Amino acid sequence: MKKMKGIGSIILILSLVVMLTACGGGNNGKEAEAGNNGIITAIGEGDGKHGTIKVEVSFENNEIKDIKVLEQKENEVLSEPVFKELKQTMIASNNADVDAISGSTVTSKGYIDAVKDAVTKAGLTLVVKQATNKNAADEPSEQTYDVVIIGAGGAGFSAALEAKQAGASVVVLEKMPTVGGNTLISGGEMNAANTWVQQKLGIKDSVELFAEDTLKGGDNVGNPEMVRVLAENATAAAEWLKNDIKVNFLEDNLFQFGGHSVKRALIPEGHTGAELITKLKTKLDDMGIDLKTNTKADKLLSDESGKVNGVEATGANGNTITFHANKGVVIATGGFGSNIEMRKKYNSEFDEKYMTTDAPGSTGDGIVMAQAVGASLTNMENIQTYPVCNPVTGVISLVADSRFDGAILVNQGGKRFVEELERRDVISRAILAQEGGYAYQLWNQEIGDISKTAEVHKDEYDMLVKEGVLYKADTLKEAAEFFKIDPKVLQETIDRVNKFAKSGKDGDFNHRAGLKDMSKGPYYIEKAVPSVHHTMGGLVINKTTQVINDKGVPIPGLFAAGEVTGVIHGTNRLGGNAIADAITFGRIAGQEVAK
Repeated sequence: MKKMKGIGSIILILSLVVMLTACGGGNNGKEAEAGNNGIITAIGEGDGKHGTIKVEVSFENNEIKDIKVLEQKENEVLSEPVFKELKQTMIASNNADVDAISGSTVTSKGYIDAVKDAVTKAGLTLVVKQATNKNAADEPSEQTYDVVIIGAGGAGFSAALEAKQAGASVVVLEKMPTVGGNTLISGGEMNAANTWVQQKLGIKDSVELFAEDTLKGGDNVGNPEMVRVLAENATAAAEWLKNDIKVNFLEDNLFQFGGHSVKRALIPEGHTGAELITKLKTKLDDMGIDLKTNTKADKLLSDESGKVNGVEATGANGNTITFHANKGVVIATGGFGSNIEMRKKYNSEFDEKYMTTDAPGSTGDGIVMAQAVGASLTNMENIQTYPVCNPVTGVISLVADSRFDGAILVNQGGKRFVEELERRDVISRAILAQEGGYAYQLWNQEIGDISKTAEVHKDEYDMLVKEGVLYKADTLKEAAEFFKIDPKVLQETIDRVNKFAKSGKDGDFNHRAGLKDMSKGPYYIEKAVPSVHHTMGGLVINKTTQVINDKGVPIPGLFAAGEVTGVIHGTNRLGGNAIADAITFGRIAGQEVAK
């Protein structure tokens, strides 16, 4: 009898456990759940740029009522308009099949797929409604500020913060739904001389050497006076980012990009410009600076004296908005790397056969607008390619920053063909001269442990592996065979590299930082092509960032900073100089326009 009682108790306990398990956890593990209030909720998933995006969608009377993001690892800046604007659009239109946010295409697709997955799991067929924008009437057609800044990248944000600090009222106009421009999608490294990191690492540098490297790297075409301004002020700009904007830079490592005599490029946490833009945007919000995304500047406005005093723009709803500027306008719209027709206009070499690393908003708008009010252009034919880019998408490979710590470049024949720390234009031309117009970057685990690029750019690493353009091999023979390179020739190349690493002198290409021993695996090998990366040409500015007209005279009220200008880099921009240029001259522009 006791035995039967015991069995009965066990059955009762097991039944309770099953019941509790079934009742707990909401709709976890279920495709959809209907509540007593008529609300149906379902969880859906999609693949974002940095992993799974998981959402919970609520439906009532066959309509989307709410979308909550439960899980995501996307870039904070790029994903903000996706999770905000797409949610609003989907709810307003009762439709999950919406257009992606320009500049955040992969994240958008992951979010859209997740919502569609939830709709499917809910077993609903949505009836699409005509969406209306309730904010359309909220945007005044006439607005007045002291300073209007066009472009929400590194230069534009820096100018806005300095102008606001000087007491001016400021608005930033950005035509894209996302902010950050090329600064956001860059590696974010910033050159400066005599920085705190150089001092910690015992690296000797000087303003003079920085300026000399920059001028020489651009074949002495850059304006020496302007290059000197950059070299003299970059360190203060970096300290401003560190101390005022709270950007975290690595304290124990620097990059030595091609063309530089010493290691001088500060590396932001995460090895991308996201650290800079996220912190700059946070500071912008803290200071109460107005930011208008989806707002395209169309033309500059001037008074009777010729002073630029405003901007005519197209708002998010297609409405015309006039932004009056009491003190002046700063153009920080970037270059024209994503504008194929404009590239061909100034240099026919860079046509459709080249992909680009640039943000989609890099279409030269600021250059065209400034030209219309008489601005002078310079150096427009000089367009730079980045040598090591994804052959599928054209996007710059940040995993391949291992090149700055000892990775080598080989061709399809398995041989080195250029110094890996040469200028970008030199390496790009050398790659294009190889069989197939591509190359392979090769490094071993010891170099990988130094650079850590596969770790800090894991999302890119996984994507490259998935696309079949990057492979990790236990042996050199395995690495060679994956890309059909002759294993014997590649082994001979590595043997030669190891000999040069031991002697401390590269007898083939005089590697300026010294080659690293690569006798031990595992090995990483990555296929790469050059892509259009930076346009060196643009507006002529002076030391105070005033835009100069065709007569050599400053245009009153008009300032410019960053890649939209053309006086710094000459024929070729050295790595790490774009961020230095944008932040340094962005700050100067903000200070000057507010006077």
